[in-house]
Amino acid sequence: MNTSGKAVPGFALHLVVDDVERSIAWYEAALGARVTRVLRLPDGAIATVDLDVRGLPVAMAAPVPGTPLASPSTSGTSAAAYRLGVEDADEAMKQARAAGATVSEEVHDAFWGIRTGEVLDPSGHRWAFDQHVRDVTVEEIESRLAELLSGPH
Repeated sequence: MNTSGKAVPGFALHLVVDDVERSIAWYEAALGARVTRVLRLPDGAIATVDLDVRGLPVAMAAPVPGTPLASPSTSGTSAAAYRLGVEDADEAMKQARAAGATVSEEVHDAFWGIRTGEVLDPSGHRWAFDQHVRDVTVEEIESRLAELLSGPH
């Protein structure tokens, strides 16, 4: 428990974003997020916003000068991809595209049994939409990986 008496989630994301207000709007429109709490600075600017993204707790804040916290667009890289399980990857992509998402990987059937596609949020964080389409054995996946890594002969 934290000092508010509420349980701390077992896992949550804390993302550094370039523009918190713009990111809130994008996450609501593209990912169906719901704002659960907003903490404001004395000048009214948002210090941190807590969102619920399909059951995943996500906190967002702007970069803090003098700390190593930076958004992917300012650091030049995104160190992780966040994967959302969805009922319909094509529909999730359509919703994200309508919200202005930058598509980094079109929806396709992956050999490991999911239909997936990936977008970038306004700050460059990578989000994938994963829809289960078939069960695949570890042996099938390993065989396909070996084939891909062997390259053309």
